[in-house]
Amino acid sequence: MNKEQELLRKKSPVNIKNKKASFEYFFVETFTAGIVLTGTEIKSIRLGKASLVDTYCHVINGEMWVKGMSISPYFYGSYNNHEMKRDRKLLLTRREIHRLQDATKLPGYTIVPTLVFIDEKGRAKMDIALCRGKKQYDKRMTLKEKEDRREMDRAFKRF
Repeated sequence: MNKEQELLRKKSPVNIKNKKASFEYFFVETFTAGIVLTGTEIKSIRLGKASLVDTYCHVINGEMWVKGMSISPYFYGSYNNHEMKRDRKLLLTRREIHRLQDATKLPGYTIVPTLVFIDEKGRAKMDIALCRGKKQYDKRMTLKEKEDRREMDRAFKRF
C-alpha cells in the first residue's frame, strides 16, 4: 500500500477497524476489495454502524465471501431493511482470489478483514489481509512492545 492510498483511507469519513486482528495475526499481504451491498447496508456503513468482530473470509466457487460481518439495520429503512449478519460477496480479481485460495490451504494461514472505509467515489471498500496466526509468546511480545512504546511516550512528554 502506498502513501497516497493510506491518505485516502485516513480522509475517509468512515473507518471501521478490526483492532483484534493485528493482535491475533501477523499480516503477510493485504488486498483492497469492493463489497456487494444493498441500499440500506451502505447507508448504515456511512453512519458507521458496522462491526468486523469475529469476521473472516473464504472462497466458495471461485468467489470471495466475508462471513460474520455485522451491519446494523438502517433506522429509516422500512420493510426493505437488510439482515444484520449475512454473507457478503467481495470483489477481487480472479488472480487475487486464486492466490489467496492457494495460500489458505497452507496450515496456519487465514484471510481476515482489517478495515472498512468509503473511497473518494463514495463506494464501500474493505481491506483484507492474508494472515498467519500468532502463538501465545508472540502475543506477549506484542503487548510488551506496546507497553514499552507507551512508557517512552510518557518519558518524552515530561521533558
